[in-house]
Amino acid sequence: MVFMNKPNTTLSKATTADSIKQPDNIWQQIYRESQSAAAEEPALAEFFNATILTHNSLGDALSNYLASKLASDKTQQAMLRTVMDRAFSTPDIISAVAADIAATVDRDSACTQYLTPFLYFKGFLALQAYRAAHQLWNEQRQSLALLVQYRISLIFAVDIHPAAVIGSGLLIDHATGLVIGETAVIEDCVSIMQSVTLGGTGKVSGDRHPKIRKGVLIGPGAKILGNIEVGEGAMVAASSVVLKAVPAHAVVAGVPAAVVGDTRCDEPSQAMDHYFKCD
Repeated sequence: MVFMNKPNTTLSKATTADSIKQPDNIWQQIYRESQSAAAEEPALAEFFNATILTHNSLGDALSNYLASKLASDKTQQAMLRTVMDRAFSTPDIISAVAADIAATVDRDSACTQYLTPFLYFKGFLALQAYRAAHQLWNEQRQSLALLVQYRISLIFAVDIHPAAVIGSGLLIDHATGLVIGETAVIEDCVSIMQSVTLGGTGKVSGDRHPKIRKGVLIGPGAKILGNIEVGEGAMVAASSVVLKAVPAHAVVAGVPAAVVGDTRCDEPSQAMDHYFKCD
């Protein structure tokens, strides 16, 4: 077994804010946690070796892992690895990857290690694969971008159109059934639960999908439909159907959704408190 690039940095939830812009620090912590995990569970030593410990950087390890997961007989791993290598050697993209990991550790009470989302959370993995597909889309390589989208939807049960515009510092929790449409926009520091749809309202073409502003929390099963804005720091309650714009820092709930209260905080995405008290 080969161990490379031994870490010298230990992170905690208390240092997450400082580490968001430091992908190397997050990589060092992932590496350290992998070494410990391999020692604690020898049956998985080769798994940790192949996925983490033989790689030199966060981008290299993520490229390898996603290419292996998304590959098929018709979609060769070597081709996908080339796509992923290009994406995760781009500074802006790898910074977004690090911010997403930090956000997940910070907000998900079930996540206590930086290694966990990297290896086991399909919401995180689907989001990073989308980032590679989005780069392809922006380069007018639309057929390849759509192929990556197709593989993401099959493997992770998450459907994100590669043309959607998504910021960094996102938590996508559980993720199964998530749909994000072509003209959707999601700003930084948003938290999204499972079975959420950011969709259109029919056969309308053009700009037709929601715009989710910074710090929004979207509860499980929520459907936000049409070219409408969910204002900064708002919260959409579980199973709501949102058809109209949501004011900043409002709580909306119901079918159709209506304003039922105020979030009483700047970024409910950070608090992850799905309970609300009606005004």
